[in-house]
Amino acid sequence: MPISEDTVGLHPSPAQLRWQQAGVAVFFHFGLNTFAGVEWSDGTLPAASFDPTALDARQWVAAARIAGAQHVVLTAKHHDGFCLWPTATTEYSVASSPWRGGDGDVVRELADACAEAEMGFGVYLSPWDRNATCYPDAAAYDDFYCAQLTELCTGYGDLVEVWFDGAGSAGREYDWARITGIVREHQPGAVIFNMGDPDIRWVGNEDGLASDPVLYVADWTPNDVHTDAVLGFAPRYLPPECDVSLRHGWFWHPFDEPKTVEHLLGIHYRSVGLGANLLLNVPPNRDGLIDRTDLAVLEEYSTELARRFGAPLEARIIRRDAGVWDAEFADQVEIDHLELAEALDAGQRVAAHRVLADSDVLCEGGTIGVRRMHSFTERAVRRLRIETDGIDPVLRSVRAFRTGVAAAPDMPTVAEYRAPEADIIVM
Repeated sequence: MPISEDTVGLHPSPAQLRWQQAGVAVFFHFGLNTFAGVEWSDGTLPAASFDPTALDARQWVAAARIAGAQHVVLTAKHHDGFCLWPTATTEYSVASSPWRGGDGDVVRELADACAEAEMGFGVYLSPWDRNATCYPDAAAYDDFYCAQLTELCTGYGDLVEVWFDGAGSAGREYDWARITGIVREHQPGAVIFNMGDPDIRWVGNEDGLASDPVLYVADWTPNDVHTDAVLGFAPRYLPPECDVSLRHGWFWHPFDEPKTVEHLLGIHYRSVGLGANLLLNVPPNRDGLIDRTDLAVLEEYSTELARRFGAPLEARIIRRDAGVWDAEFADQVEIDHLELAEALDAGQRVAAHRVLADSDVLCEGGTIGVRRMHSFTERAVRRLRIETDGIDPVLRSVRAFRTGVAAAPDMPTVAEYRAPEADIIVM
């Protein structure tokens, strides 16, 4: 919803604000699909095919750290219904696989690795289940699903994010009040993605791309997998998350390749750089490791981000008038990127902004939010003037960078950054 008197009173909860400030998380899609060479299996693949003989959750967490993540999200159960923990609800789990002699628990190993590395941990639990025989019985499946969610919310420490995927559930009504109530009761510090009683919402594509303006208040209306009784139609504070895979597919496949570093940088500018959050999928391979090719790309991407943005020049902010500030640097500096940040404690309030250097418009745009990055041709400046439109906005920080990059690529459309289509086949 556009920023107005009706939206400015809606502000982030402490959990939402922590999540927004973190900026980047890593997704791990892993399961039977990894071993079958498919993206969506139908719940009939044998549990015995799951056998990642070299699985190392510490290596996954190290890869997430390289990618700049503050937390990770694991597909504890995808649409096929196979559970990566030894659940009491079904035999279709790691307990029926040869991995670790049937005594393994991927969720436990990753949760422990995250705790050891002080990395946040989250879980994805697909509502759609193509294996559960009780799925056609809505009430019975709600009991089944809530039992699984309770296991995850009570057995693995604090969760940062709980991800509910709406795929496959068109026309299905789940007991969202009960489901999200479990998260609220056992994991009050977690944000809920996009379903039930959410805290964060989907950006609308799987290419990792937001667009200006990035609005944090949405008129959240139930769709065919939401229930009117739970959500109503009121505006709510719902910042967007941009999800995208490092590869074309969400699961690792031997014929697939990671995106280029330039592609990842473009995604960074169009997600984190616009004030949204980025959830980058890095799929473990059949050995249970992050592929060396993927690690190499992540290392190069991380190195370039650090080179560009690792040495910020902080400006002193002086308020001149309502919505107008001067940003002063200690000395004259040469810069080609500028990052603005808005104080969000009282909600999102900047609807548009422009930055002037010596009366010239250096850069301009719509929302600022938790962070907003601009690039431009290198310019020597000592003082900048920042003008904003909105309702009593508060500027939190101004940081500048000299990257040597004349300007970021033109902001791409979703189609321009979409990976070429590829058939996902059984290998």
